[in-house]
Amino acid sequence: MSQKHPVIAVTGSSGAGTTFVKRAFEHIFFREKITAAVVEGDSFHSVTRAEFKQRSAVESNFSHFGPHANDFHSLEALFKSYGETGSGKKRYYLHNDAEAAHHVKRLADLGVACNASSGEFTPWEDTEPKTDILFYEGLHGLVKDASADKKYGGYDVAKYVDLGIGVVPSVNLEWIQKISRDHAERGYSPEATVDTIMRRMPDYINHITPQFSRTHINFQRVPTVDTSNPFIARDIPSPDESFVIIRFADPKRFNVDFPFLLSMVHDSFMSRRNSIVVPGGKMVLAMELILNPIIHDMIEAKHKA
Repeated sequence: MSQKHPVIAVTGSSGAGTTFVKRAFEHIFFREKITAAVVEGDSFHSVTRAEFKQRSAVESNFSHFGPHANDFHSLEALFKSYGETGSGKKRYYLHNDAEAAHHVKRLADLGVACNASSGEFTPWEDTEPKTDILFYEGLHGLVKDASADKKYGGYDVAKYVDLGIGVVPSVNLEWIQKISRDHAERGYSPEATVDTIMRRMPDYINHITPQFSRTHINFQRVPTVDTSNPFIARDIPSPDESFVIIRFADPKRFNVDFPFLLSMVHDSFMSRRNSIVVPGGKMVLAMELILNPIIHDMIEAKHKA
């Protein structure tokens, strides 16, 4: 871990809402005048969209959640390199034609040839120079495997994370959000999304869930309405129909001021000595109240290092 070049990782499974948390960090970075090297988790997949379709057709549990479809060694190398030098190698996964056109032109302006299209990757390049912090958002910010498998194991990404944030809805809520999003944004039928959930389950259990025991702070949204059968739910429970449980692995490490938080977030309460519960509609407020001083202190320590 590094004081001089901090690494922040926001991690959560597909449909968990990590993008929502990313926006909260963007607000903090803007207010604190912080320049971040932003890294998207998708860019560390190890297969293109076409390759994924081919392999998932013949490998029953092949998924983006596990090591067989990702390059965790390169992700570990980036976090380690950035913590030591403030620089490292990253690339972009091109989700659509618009992103492909943007990056092909950007790289051409830099004199780098790239003919990648949607579903493929840009070439590896250095992170932006003179950044204050590295910010990762994706599925695998705190993965770890101690096996001797040199290709698919033997990595410890979490080791190089200075602040790890988990975004963890209750599992039924997570599935409701994914089914709804995949239908609205990608046109998938609920049945197709359920098939994806089933295929991913071994990797979910072995590689996604264990990360949340390595995070420093978890934000878990829990609905207050019936989500017993997520596969027939038509509506995503609203923020006002949920609570958010915020768990700190070590409150003393970040000087968490629970009395202050309780006074600032109406209807919040402590459920355990290291956990505070806030109304779902106050999640963004709570995030910024908690994270802003932590990020401020990290930057202060960076300048003193």
